[in-house]
Amino acid sequence: MKSWMKLGWMLAAAGLGGCATAPIGNDGSAMANNPWAVQSSAARTASAPIAPPGWHHLPFPGKTETRFRYARKDGRDAIAVQASSSASMLRTKVRIEPVDLAGVRFSWKVPELIAGADLAARDTDDSPVRIVLFFEGDRSRFSPREAMTAELVRAVTGEEMPYATLMYVWCNRREPGTVINSPRTTRVRTMVVESGNRNLNQWLDYERDIRADYQRAFGEAPGALLGIGIMTDSDNTRSTAQAWYGPVRLHRAAAKN
Repeated sequence: MKSWMKLGWMLAAAGLGGCATAPIGNDGSAMANNPWAVQSSAARTASAPIAPPGWHHLPFPGKTETRFRYARKDGRDAIAVQASSSASMLRTKVRIEPVDLAGVRFSWKVPELIAGADLAARDTDDSPVRIVLFFEGDRSRFSPREAMTAELVRAVTGEEMPYATLMYVWCNRREPGTVINSPRTTRVRTMVVESGNRNLNQWLDYERDIRADYQRAFGEAPGALLGIGIMTDSDNTRSTAQAWYGPVRLHRAAAKN
């Protein structure tokens, strides 16, 4: 049940109300006001930025919390993360319609991978870094198994799970570009953007095409983007993990004349 709890609360994260999340970081600093949060998730049109919403810490019932705090790292505004047999998420709500979906820019620095972690295995699917995107969609298209998963998520969390969840991760061994299906539900797909030990202990910057990545992972066009999260988890492997995340910036599609 504990592994299902992590999955359930992760899937429900985009729709959670204020009573289910802490409005400040779990180190006591206001996540809505620090420089990292101000720079993160600012979706831009051709003319002006949209004010970024607040970020909230999301603990998972039955799980030790991963620690999140604002930090300056190598001259960058960052969120420093420390996991110790733990799992929780920092997330924010957005709503960007499919026609406006374009790119997401993010960065991270990871000093060490989690030995024994395997994102395709039910009992070892931990990762030192995850960028998590939650999407709307036609829930009537759920298969019988997906509908059962949605019911379980609702029973465990009291919230509806998103239609689809796409994650960008650093994998121990799979090549960048690999898409990993969740061992628990087809509504979660993971895309590897970094692999192996070669680029450890340095800042890595990425820009991804959300629409193209979603299409590749799920085989269909995306619905509206509902939420964004960062997540470091080491609960399944009973290990420790450390990482730093740079700001997560969304960009809307350019206006067409």
